[in-house]
Amino acid sequence: MAHYLFRLISFLSYWLEAVDEHSLHSPFFYDLYTRHIKPVASPGQFATIEGLRAKLLRDHHTITVHDLGAKAKHKAVRKISRIAATSLSAPRYSMIFYRIATACNATYIVELGTSFGINTLYLAAIEKSVVTTFEAAPAVADIAAATVESAGSNNIQLVIGDIDKTLPEFLSDVRRVDFAFVDANHHYEPTVRYFEWLLKKTHEKSAVVVDDIHYSPEMERAWLTIRNHRLVYGSADLFRCGILFFDPSLNKQHVILQV
Repeated sequence: MAHYLFRLISFLSYWLEAVDEHSLHSPFFYDLYTRHIKPVASPGQFATIEGLRAKLLRDHHTITVHDLGAKAKHKAVRKISRIAATSLSAPRYSMIFYRIATACNATYIVELGTSFGINTLYLAAIEKSVVTTFEAAPAVADIAAATVESAGSNNIQLVIGDIDKTLPEFLSDVRRVDFAFVDANHHYEPTVRYFEWLLKKTHEKSAVVVDDIHYSPEMERAWLTIRNHRLVYGSADLFRCGILFFDPSLNKQHVILQV
């Protein structure tokens, strides 16, 4: 009940403050909103991926889930359909992530929290992209691997295990991260820690998306901490997620955008 009331209050605050293109004076954020956030997806553009989403939503088999995220603190037997319904990003947001990564000309993409691989496939649809996705829960990762295989994508590397161990090992061997999607451990300290690790490999044209920024008081605090980092020069709050930019020319701008 407490979390429900928190999210309700957070949404009301967001709803009162969110703006559309008519209130955006920054050319960068006007372009971001009108070209990458506001438009709806073309019918059939991602029909194959959405077909796989629909299949997951109809799958009532159960799996045992045990990872470190706030959404699954304890080992539990859960229906695949239920996980898909509550954990997968809505198609609108999957499309937004795809557009933003495309606008960044992203080649090297990192996803923390694979879930069942739907956002992974959207990001892998970007031409010449290489997607490395991390999932802590083996049972969830197995389904993601099957989803990716069904789509025929060959530019995705799935890393299974504790992200506190697998992410630093990965980052030690890569030169840069162009786009990152953070949807893993929904607690303050790991969320901030993952961001700081990724930050060492980002550059001025990178973007980092943090999901579920108003999911709980901890996640909202993590978002505020990250948003105010000295190397973050622009940020956008879409309620479901937050987007971070690192170009100094943005001069510390923060916007709350209608979705």
